[in-house]
This record gives sequence, C-alpha cells and structure tokens, in this order.
Amino acid sequence: MIDPTLPNLALSVRQPWTWAIIHAGKPVENRDWKSGNPGLKFRGPVCLHASAGMTRAEYTDARHFILSIGIPNVPALEELRRGGIVGVTTIVDVVTAHDSDWFFGPVGLVLEDSRPVDFIPVVGALGFFDWRPRVIRAAAPGPAKPRPQGGLFDV
Repeated sequence: MIDPTLPNLALSVRQPWTWAIIHAGKPVENRDWKSGNPGLKFRGPVCLHASAGMTRAEYTDARHFILSIGIPNVPALEELRRGGIVGVTTIVDVVTAHDSDWFFGPVGLVLEDSRPVDFIPVVGALGFFDWRPRVIRAAAPGPAKPRPQGGLFDV
C-alpha cells in the first residue's frame, strides 16, 4: 500500500545524486532551469524520484565527486534503486549561489528534511510531476521478455 501522506508531486534526480540527497546530506539540487520555468516558484514537500537512466560514466563521475568531498560508502552502481520514488524532501528556497560544495548551479533548489521512503516503482517525467498516476503496477506472470541492449543500465 502506498503511503497516502506522501506529497503528490515528485522531482526526478539521477542516481547517485538522489542517494546523496537522502543519505549524505546533499542540501541543494542543481538545475539549469531558465527564468520562466514554473518550478522556480515551487516551495514545499516533494517526493524524490530516482531516474531509471544512468550511464556508467555518470555514476563514476558523481561517485568520484562525492568521495572527493569526504562522503564515504557510496553504494555500488548495482545497489542503487532506480525508476521510482525513493525519498521525500522539502524545497525551502531556490538560489543562484550557495556556499555548499554540492552547488554547481546555475540554479539550486535548497533542500531540508530529506529522508528515505519505501521504494515505489514510478515512470518519471521532466520537472515536477504528479507521480501517483504513473505508478508501475506489477505485471501478471508470463514469459520473460528480452532486455534491450544499450548504454543505460536496467533497473
């Protein structure tokens, strides 16, 4: 059963950045949103959706950065949950400068009270999105389908 108290809106973030928000105290999520983007006005609680897509190079670069600022024990690529809701956070501000090592800009969503939740498989979307209609329901048992080959790793 899905917790009815979870926020209705979600924001997709690639791993391992989602892990860093929830488990390593990453206080700001970087975006390249332009001034007219309605997301810049949002404040309040939001679910964190771990994007399904992630290349090995993206993971390696992010892991290297996280380790370089003194955060140990970054999970292995295979251990990171992807393709669903993994946590909640509260967006308390939107800034163009921040004193955190995590800030790359040009825009940062300032986060507080981040915490994990039980994984909920959800199809992601760009920007803030209503995740509840996008929940992936368990498929009926049947023959296994071949997995696509390519640069992204399967969940």
